[in-house]
Amino acid sequence: MISEEQQELVAAVRGLLAKRDARAGVRKAMDTDLGYDPQLWAQLCEQVGVAALAVPEEFGGFGAGLVESLLVVGELGRTLADVPMLGSAVLGVQAVLLSGDEEACARLLPEVAEGRRTLAVCWASARGWDDFGVRAEGETLDGTAHYVLDGTVADTLIVVTETGLFEVDPTADGVERRRVAAMDPSRALSEISFTATPARRLGDADPAPIIERLHRVAWAAVAAEQVGAAEYCLEATVEYTKSRVQFGRAIGSFQALKHRMADMYVLAESAKSAALAAGFAVAEDAPSAAEDVWAARRQCSESFSTIAAETIQLHGGIAITWEHDAHLYFKRAHGDAELFGVPRRPLVNS
Repeated sequence: MISEEQQELVAAVRGLLAKRDARAGVRKAMDTDLGYDPQLWAQLCEQVGVAALAVPEEFGGFGAGLVESLLVVGELGRTLADVPMLGSAVLGVQAVLLSGDEEACARLLPEVAEGRRTLAVCWASARGWDDFGVRAEGETLDGTAHYVLDGTVADTLIVVTETGLFEVDPTADGVERRRVAAMDPSRALSEISFTATPARRLGDADPAPIIERLHRVAWAAVAAEQVGAAEYCLEATVEYTKSRVQFGRAIGSFQALKHRMADMYVLAESAKSAALAAGFAVAEDAPSAAEDVWAARRQCSESFSTIAAETIQLHGGIAITWEHDAHLYFKRAHGDAELFGVPRRPLVNS
């Protein structure tokens, strides 16, 4: 269970998103260069401090922790708002912290916490996150990172390679950034190519455990987003079936539809429990973290995909029109199921 302070954080973020009508703003932002509403992001950072949550106090943040950041990701999932929370304030911040590079932390993270700097983690090959798209020779990078969140507009690139993490100025020689078409139009993805690009190595720690933890953070964050989106789909469906009249009755009064919505509720609640367990386990680096993340990744992906599909079915023909939001959640469900790959099932000692 989350604490009273964490509940207040969730309420503050949800209230601001409602006041800004963030869900409607998603459509307006889709075709812009940023891909998100910069005023919304500024307000989230200034009024709630969402970008500072996981940044330690010594680097200008609140030092609240990873769990609080994941709760914010969940609330953003309810609206599909693609502000730089997941890619920058969660994954980017964790990458810099895990590098152990004190100088880079002191230089980059205060501005990230204030919302004045965004980070983009460049990682995957064309085949996904089990492979590295970029290779390092000394402090020179070559290759292409695929499926990068916030990639075309980030102020700093954090490149994950087999030999370690690197910081790159996006204006450096040999960097080419381009936005790519995605099945989910509400999420901006990009490819970033490096050709003999100068880079600064972040820290000198063994990269293997850093990369493993980054993977777990990413999966836990996506699970949180999936839960928030699934909960909204359920709520929207229940409200629609209360107002849609057929055969002289609200369709929500029909027993068959009640059963289907009850099944949606069970899926949403089980996903929420799994996501919270994974978030706390990863934040605490618990021995069960690998198993908890695997369970959350499977449960949340399946639950959100099923709930999004049922949302379309129970809304009828209106759900597949461009004007309705249901199809956007359906696309996000399928996109999230692939984002950051799928963890292998951990071996459990008997």
